[in-house]
Amino acid sequence: MTVRARAGSFVGTAPDGWAGTSRHWPVAGEALVVESLPRDARSVRLRATRCDATIAEAKLHIPAGADAAILDLLHPDGRHPGETATVAALVEAALQRCPDVRRLRVAGLGGAPALIALAGEIRAEPGAAPDALIERAHFYQLPLLWLTAGSQAVYPPIRSRVGPQDRLPPLRPPQPTGTLYRRWLPHLGTTLSFRAIDRRRDLAVFHGWMNQPRVSYYWELAQGAAELDRYLAAQEADPHLFGVIGSFDDVPVGYFEFYSAKEDRLGPYYDAEDFDRGWHGLIGNAAHLGRPKTLAWFRAVSHYLFLDEPRTRRIMGEPRASHRKMLSYCADAAYEKLKEFDFPHKRAALVSCERDRFFREVPL
Repeated sequence: MTVRARAGSFVGTAPDGWAGTSRHWPVAGEALVVESLPRDARSVRLRATRCDATIAEAKLHIPAGADAAILDLLHPDGRHPGETATVAALVEAALQRCPDVRRLRVAGLGGAPALIALAGEIRAEPGAAPDALIERAHFYQLPLLWLTAGSQAVYPPIRSRVGPQDRLPPLRPPQPTGTLYRRWLPHLGTTLSFRAIDRRRDLAVFHGWMNQPRVSYYWELAQGAAELDRYLAAQEADPHLFGVIGSFDDVPVGYFEFYSAKEDRLGPYYDAEDFDRGWHGLIGNAAHLGRPKTLAWFRAVSHYLFLDEPRTRRIMGEPRASHRKMLSYCADAAYEKLKEFDFPHKRAALVSCERDRFFREVPL
């Protein structure tokens, strides 16, 4: 399986000329909007606002023949650690406007307090102030945006005695509640989000989705509301997985289950690590079917799982080996097919998404 994500030359690519707005959700702070104001073929002005008040501005430029875009912060200037969240939002906006560049060069701010948590390299030309270099593949792994405050709980590696005795996992954090993740998708013009499923409010939509023939063919949960309520109640008592509702602009679109692979039914079929994750999903809202949106879910799920647990190196999956469409989505999201094997209920393909490859090859 090969990834057919955006690839090719990253050198000398001009900004896409998108003169619109994007939305950004810092973990520490309130949401903000960034407006793009094109100046010429290779530069734009970025203006960040909150409640219609301008809070930050920057200039973005790609020199001809360069492998990095240049971000010039106008205000704030990044010289206080309290500005990190705002600077991170401007960085995300810049990367969205220049989707094919590998890195940003923040002019003259190498070592500045707001940049030290973003830039993995400082580079200086003779006689000039040092620049901060932010790698795209590194930036999207940082839990400064997208996650909701309080949604992430990283536990120390305490070995649990609860679970399969032949593959005991570490103690897992409590199941999250409320909204977990938000990210603006420029190519779809919408906000994608995950929130933990709540059977007190979501049972009706969950029941409706599970009883759609195209869903029940794979999930085999075409049951009554009482049975599905018990299914969700049992999930609430299981420390190795939790369910979420995925939405576009707060309209429910699909259901996803995120699990820790080591103690899952998949665990015995490969050499599982403590922090391997996996997931199952369905699109229940038929108005949002189609490859562009489904692929957005694949990428967002993987992004969230890597953000949620920084020690996760792999996301595993076990789709039906005969499900060609599913395997093609896997390929476009950097999931590699490792082998086929027999579950009691199906012939499965073992697929794996490696953290480094995902952030290196998959556009977000």
